[in-house]
Amino acid sequence: MTTTLQSPPALLAGEGLPRFEAITPDQVEAHIPELLKRLQAELDQVEADLGAASAAGRRLSWAEVMGPLQRLGERLRWSWGVVSHLNGVCNSPELREAHASQQAAVVAFGNRAGQSRVLFEALRALQAQGGLDATQERILSAELRDMELRGVGLEGEAQEAFNAASQELAELATAFGNRVLDATNGWTLKLTEPAEVAGLPESLKEQLAQAARQAGDGQATAAEGPWLLGLDMPRFGPFLKYSRRRDLRETAYKAQVSRASGESDSNWPVIERILTLRGEQARRLGFANWAEVSLASKMAASVAEVEALLEDLRAAAYPVAVQELEELRACAEREGAAEAKDFKPWDVSFWAEVRRREAFDLDSEALRPWFPLPRVLDGLFGLCDRLFGIRIRPADGEAPVWHPDVRFFRVDDARTGEALAAFYLDPYSRPGSKRGGAWMDECLVRSVDGSGQPVLPVAYLVCNQSPPVGDTPSLMTFEEVETLFHEFGHGLQHMLTTVERPQAAGINNVEWDAVELPSQFMENWCYDHATLMGMARHCQSGEPLPEAEFAKLQAARTFMGGAATLRQVHFALTDLRLHSQWMPGCGRTPEQLRREIAITTTVLEPIEEDAFLCSFGHIFAGGYSAGYYSYKWAEVLSADAFSAFEEVGLENEEAIQATGRRFRETVLSLGGSRHPGEVFEAFRGRAPSPEALIRHSGLVASGA
Repeated sequence: MTTTLQSPPALLAGEGLPRFEAITPDQVEAHIPELLKRLQAELDQVEADLGAASAAGRRLSWAEVMGPLQRLGERLRWSWGVVSHLNGVCNSPELREAHASQQAAVVAFGNRAGQSRVLFEALRALQAQGGLDATQERILSAELRDMELRGVGLEGEAQEAFNAASQELAELATAFGNRVLDATNGWTLKLTEPAEVAGLPESLKEQLAQAARQAGDGQATAAEGPWLLGLDMPRFGPFLKYSRRRDLRETAYKAQVSRASGESDSNWPVIERILTLRGEQARRLGFANWAEVSLASKMAASVAEVEALLEDLRAAAYPVAVQELEELRACAEREGAAEAKDFKPWDVSFWAEVRRREAFDLDSEALRPWFPLPRVLDGLFGLCDRLFGIRIRPADGEAPVWHPDVRFFRVDDARTGEALAAFYLDPYSRPGSKRGGAWMDECLVRSVDGSGQPVLPVAYLVCNQSPPVGDTPSLMTFEEVETLFHEFGHGLQHMLTTVERPQAAGINNVEWDAVELPSQFMENWCYDHATLMGMARHCQSGEPLPEAEFAKLQAARTFMGGAATLRQVHFALTDLRLHSQWMPGCGRTPEQLRREIAITTTVLEPIEEDAFLCSFGHIFAGGYSAGYYSYKWAEVLSADAFSAFEEVGLENEEAIQATGRRFRETVLSLGGSRHPGEVFEAFRGRAPSPEALIRHSGLVASGA
């Protein structure tokens, strides 16, 4: 009996929901080259057609220029996007190798398309003809700018060097991320004595015992151990917060901050090479440094403008952070702890939690039973119905998934019943195969297919929260609840767009430093009484969260706010200056530059082992290079957007719903079809103000 490949192979479908289970490493190696060959031939034909039209002096139409380009780009985005997605959520040595084997060819094709003079001239001609609407104008301007940033103006050796550097940068980013994942997975600490888990809550001990069972200790229990600690955040974060064993906190902290910096797995040379190549790329394009390249496509006008924002925040946060640290020291001293006289970074989380309980009588861990994931989802979906008039319904089993934990949901308009979108939710930490952090990504983008039928958007929503233990559902920390709301905000902008042109639908063509607006906006609702009290129900009794506990959460909202703001400023300023000031031969290493910045952006000097840069995936393996400041930039927008709801009264249901619909019709609907400043003003009726951010952060300062 003979078997034949399914037609088309899962990886070449190019449309619809991917059949994840059928996309194997062998498929990647077999079919990505086939896809690129087809796309290359089609690109050649598009260039020939456009070239002939130009030679004949014929007027070009939007459909004949942008249509083929969008279809080409979408087929590559769809197929390579699935591979990259699986590499992040189902990582394996085989998939990693298959991804690496094809990455260079994918980058080469992207450069080939991005550097086509025929396409560039066709786009310029289309722009010069006029008669375009505002969305088309904005898309064209962005396409032309992006082609210039991809080296369309370079020729000969300069273009060859640019392309070689692009290839190498893509490979280095992947290698950087893989080293961090391997270093995170490669460290564990087996605890065997009850004294070694002193202070840990039962839920964490059960989680550590479960990890031990999965690692081969089949009889491990929460009560008797052994317990296996790891560097993934659901285990590491709570351990640092609750462990009474200062020596073990130190061991775990040093392992975490030194990830991917050892002799055999060091990212230090990778960092220097990435920064060097980015600097060279910037100069080839006519910019002074990579930060200028990054800002060319953002809201912020210059490095100086970003520095000014960060300095305003730093100046406001630093004295507050100093005072916060003194309060932690005083707390340790009252308890008679030795560390009061020699406070270290691994003491901060522990004593902050002690101080939080002391000041607000708030025990973060004790709140977990009130936030079971199913209840939190009900609350989140109810809020979206209330604000935006959408209904979210489970559709498990209606779509292929990549892991049994993954769920699928559909989104409909609550008034008309019209289908709007769908999304996948992959909520739990899987340290062995899933990269850390949380993110939203595009599965399908709103568009119209070749037959004129609408393609509805589909999002990937990925978190790394504590998994279920036995029959108990995932019990979330309040921080994990905030993270879910954050990522769902990104998802809403992707899913609720009404822009029909995919180049500006959802998050596409939204300036990077504005893209965090909906996500950070959604976090504010975690502190809204109606929202929180509507979903916070005890996992066993069903009892609502006591009002006193809600009041404590509200009171503690700005607790350690100075330290939190200063931490973000430290990351953002380090990122910005690495990409605007550092270069080979400047007389200092990237780490030395970071430690200079730390003098005024940290209140506890980084320890000798601190190699944070070696795991700073946002800027070395993600899209945030010279853009990490975007979190704070967008927070100005998001805090001001939420203040529109505060101003009409959070208890005024009619006004809240009207304001929510306006937010949907502007921020969530217009996507990248208009400049984010215009979109914000369409919602708010004025330009953004930093006052709400300062108030929400608990900082007393002028300007932000």
